Amino acid sequence: MRERFEVHLVNEIEKYKGLAFPVKCGTLHRILFASANIMKLHPNPDDEFSKPEVGPSYRIVSEYETKLREHPDVRFEPIIVEKMHPDGYLIINGHHRWAAFYRLGYKRVPIEIVNMAHEDDIIKMIETATNDKRVTIDLDEVVFCKSDDEPSEAKPGFPFGYFFKERIRLGIPALFHYLSNNGYDIWVYSSKFYSIDYIRNYMKRYHVNVTGIVTGTEKKNNRSESAQKNIDKMIAGKYKYTLNVDDDMVLLINNETKEFVEHEINKEKGNWSQGVINILQQMKEDA
Repeated sequence: MRERFEVHLVNEIEKYKGLAFPVKCGTLHRILFASANIMKLHPNPDDEFSKPEVGPSYRIVSEYETKLREHPDVRFEPIIVEKMHPDGYLIINGHHRWAAFYRLGYKRVPIEIVNMAHEDDIIKMIETATNDKRVTIDLDEVVFCKSDDEPSEAKPGFPFGYFFKERIRLGIPALFHYLSNNGYDIWVYSSKFYSIDYIRNYMKRYHVNVTGIVTGTEKKNNRSESAQKNIDKMIAGKYKYTLNVDDDMVLLINNETKEFVEHEINKEKGNWSQGVINILQQMKEDA
């Protein structure tokens, strides 16, 4: 069985070499298609899983196989994919689950289709940006609530509340509104594999526009080293200042000199967003 899968993996990579690339997928398609024929899923040649010198971990594959045999009715975490030209879907995250499904003879597998931000998307975001300073903020650690007892914004009304599952931290829309009005482009980041259109549309429910959306940052091989250097160079040329906001600190970075100034957020009475705005107002007065 292992040999048969290894042959399939090599054949898939060779078959689509120089032909395949991700394409954007419409919202309705992403909502309706929660599973796919396993033969329509194709390995990502840039993922470590597909590289002979690294290759699949058959220990992990075997662990998934054991779980599938012992709990066949349990809903497994979907395989994250992008729609792919010329056909089917490119696996973004979940190669080992895909291998387990394949080796056990599954015909259909659970999927979640996303539209990731690739190099050309990020370049376009930079080129269309309108300001010379930006704010960077982590979706997972700052924008979205990390616990049920954390104060949050009211969920969007029906039917949007059904589609958007995360809870927005109380004060984020007001903070983003303040940043936009004071000449900052807003860039959000996430290690998770959110679709860029999902995040953009979710923010619009709170009357917020974001300039840059970069997701799936936990995948170190999403972009080549040269591509990342090109993006970093473009950002440094576009923005004189970067303001990084996290849970406890506001960090102002001069992108030319690389000098930075730290400002601790005063979260008195739990009003985190006002604490950030107070820092920004003081910075504006001191400028």
